[in-house]
Amino acid sequence: MGNITRTFANNILSGGVFDATDLDGAIPASNIADASVTNITAVPALVTTTTVASDPPSPDAGQIWYNTTDKVLRGYVLGAGSWASGGALNTARYAAAGSFGSQTANILAGGAAATTSVEEYNGTSWSEIAEMNTARKAGAGFGTTTAGIVAGGEPSGNTAAVESWNGSAWTEVNDIPATTRQLGGFGTSTSGLVGGGKAPTDSVTDNAATWDGTNWTDVAELGQSRAGMGCAGTSSSNGVFAGGESGPPGSTYSNTETWDGSSWTETTEINTARAYLGASNSGTSTDMIIYGGATAPSIPVLANTESWDGSTWTESNDLSTARRNPGLGGTSSAALAAGGYTPSPGPLTNTEEWTKTEVVTTLGAS
Repeated sequence: MGNITRTFANNILSGGVFDATDLDGAIPASNIADASVTNITAVPALVTTTTVASDPPSPDAGQIWYNTTDKVLRGYVLGAGSWASGGALNTARYAAAGSFGSQTANILAGGAAATTSVEEYNGTSWSEIAEMNTARKAGAGFGTTTAGIVAGGEPSGNTAAVESWNGSAWTEVNDIPATTRQLGGFGTSTSGLVGGGKAPTDSVTDNAATWDGTNWTDVAELGQSRAGMGCAGTSSSNGVFAGGESGPPGSTYSNTETWDGSSWTETTEINTARAYLGASNSGTSTDMIIYGGATAPSIPVLANTESWDGSTWTESNDLSTARRNPGLGGTSSAALAAGGYTPSPGPLTNTEEWTKTEVVTTLGAS
């Protein structure tokens, strides 16, 4: 059969049963009949319950079982996501200076027209909380409702100012390296990244810098200069930028770039090129959604939602209200679109909540 390593041989039990638990090693490609498979380096344990008298109380995603009582084959799968109405903002706004957190615990700071006002969401309603020190819009934000960062933006002109949020007050901290607005950002209050955006000259940039809780450090430039893009990531070494505005005013991108802590890699394009979109910015570089935004040249607003699994963008259910520059936050399973702008009536107060639930489904009956 070829060169099976000792670790593989040890997993062949009596009667020819193959045990994949804690398996390691490699099968040479010459020993694999399926030409689409070039090498196997690991075989994970299967997460399947073959026969049970009742459905598992807490199944894992992808788990399949046969219920002997009901005589049906069932599986646990991720259902389609959809948008539903949430609590309205106290003040209509769009293009936040920073918006971050989860679907049920979210911060929306600043916004047009360059305000210091901040609101916090508890999953039901928005409340006015402590104001920022610098009035601004079109900045980047990341973190949680008790530890967040707002960077850059645009008051009367661009700013490099950065403020940190500790759950009760805003504090001025070190500026970002370049004075920028409409930039993207992701991460935590002690491990984040900002990139792209527009310089004071209105040119779109490819700069990027990481944040360690105290200082900013310039890192590898984006592969594509962009502004007003969708972004998500969990730290300064894991993130993604999608879409955004390109150099000529009003033109948009469809390309996507992922960040691994040292370099940017271009990957699959989004289905609808757009800028000034919302995104589940607490997601990861392999699991997020984008929604809303605007396209060139007439800048109509969009309701489109797309989900990302690390390799493919998939069209999902649209927002109920098309908008650009919404407040954002959450993950691909539970996200938020707060406020934003539409040509009529203009700035919005309404909030929509995205929910994607895992469900038990019947696969067949005997």
